[in-house]
Amino acid sequence: MCLGAFTMRVKALVIRILRQFKRDKRTMALLIFAPILVLSLLYLVFGDDDYSPSIGLVDFPEEVVESLDLSGAVITIYEEEAAAFGDLDTQDLDAFVTLDDNQPHVTLEGSDPLINSAVLNWMQEAFGSLTGETERQVEATFVHGHEDMRHFDYFGPVLLGFFIFFFVFLISGVSFLRERTRGTLERLLSSPLRKWEIVIGYVIGFGLFTILQASIISAYSIFVLGMMMEGNFFYVLLITLCLSFSALTLGILLSSFAHNELQMIQFIPIVIVPQLFFSGLFNLDTISDWVSWIGRLTPLYYAADALRNVMVRGFGFEHVYIQLLILLGFSVVFVVLNIIVLRQHRKV
Repeated sequence: MCLGAFTMRVKALVIRILRQFKRDKRTMALLIFAPILVLSLLYLVFGDDDYSPSIGLVDFPEEVVESLDLSGAVITIYEEEAAAFGDLDTQDLDAFVTLDDNQPHVTLEGSDPLINSAVLNWMQEAFGSLTGETERQVEATFVHGHEDMRHFDYFGPVLLGFFIFFFVFLISGVSFLRERTRGTLERLLSSPLRKWEIVIGYVIGFGLFTILQASIISAYSIFVLGMMMEGNFFYVLLITLCLSFSALTLGILLSSFAHNELQMIQFIPIVIVPQLFFSGLFNLDTISDWVSWIGRLTPLYYAADALRNVMVRGFGFEHVYIQLLILLGFSVVFVVLNIIVLRQHRKV
């Protein structure tokens, strides 16, 4: 008798949960779609060929070039060192090699330790076959970074931008969702306030906290954790602030399509995770061309590039202002969409 009652109670509970999932089609879809999306991204990022460094040979005699094993790299021949330096500065070239007293000398862009290793390994193999000294230390000059540069120094700017974006997106979205579910937004819509005034008010209100959060996280990462910092700290704050506003406005926008906190969190594997894959945390040159364009549609792609330019390469405002304008453009687009969505929320 007790077993039968226990079975009936469990059965009733199971049926209630299944009906709940049936009503919440978004959760059902997420349970299937999100893992497929993440696994597909991992396949695209790690499933391609190994990275082939882009290397220039400056003023090399033709007979020397023919005697080298040039496989495993993309080779460009230069007549003048200045032209190679120009491509190195624009990151179209990973390194270039010159001959000094018939000894190879490599100049590396230097900001990515993984690429540096690939270049130096290629140097050992290519010129080892020529000199017969495969273990000989290659003389190298680093334009940015240094020989002992840590992987954390290169990945740090991306992770700094990611965590700022992630937490601002989550907190702003959940907070605005609570404003809506508790009726606060409904009362504001019934007031003389205009729709754009409500959106701007929320953006400024949350934005003040965002400024504080971005400043503390950036300062902690650089001055406490010792993250590499070659440029001006003010530019780091400016970049993280612009990124935070894009995350803030996006979080408020997507919260309009969620009915509870769980549904807000469900946006994370669809909106946040893909940005991490295409932000530069992994080398985008090894990703299939037909999918690599996704990164250019995400704010984190531009913020990570700007942060690396300042923190690792020591660049100034003239090298990051375009990324800043794009980040501000994302924020403006999200604000406009917020106003449009708010008008659909209730006609007053």
